[in-house]
Amino acid sequence: MYGIFLLLHVLAATVWTGGHLVLALAVLPRVLKEKSPAELSRFESAYERIGIPALLLQVITGLWMAYRMVPDVGQWFAFNNPLSRLIGIKLLLLTITIAFAIDARLRIIPKLSEENLTSLAWHIIPVTVISVLFVVVGVSFRTGWFW
Repeated sequence: MYGIFLLLHVLAATVWTGGHLVLALAVLPRVLKEKSPAELSRFESAYERIGIPALLLQVITGLWMAYRMVPDVGQWFAFNNPLSRLIGIKLLLLTITIAFAIDARLRIIPKLSEENLTSLAWHIIPVTVISVLFVVVGVSFRTGWFW
């Protein structure tokens, strides 16, 4: 069962991180140059249909795997052992991602225009960096890079 959850987690991470890299490195520069909120909205609406379910799948499988590794949920933020540290970092990254998403969804996206494209970019770029950090920390469970 663990192997199936890990595979689903990695596939979902591929969708989430890959989509954000495409958004930040290919779509966003063009949108900012052309001042085209419509193009950004088209990408976002298409990507959200697979990106949000991918993120939810990562959360579900990640919590399940974290519980298997460290069954005492109270230890997830203890940072006193390598596995707890990585789980805690992943949960902090998730919290930051959710905060950016809520802010963008409630404050910027409803009024998306040429004037506030830069504000949205200041959400897209950190979320993309965080998505890459999710992958780095995830790989660290196997490699011990950040233990």
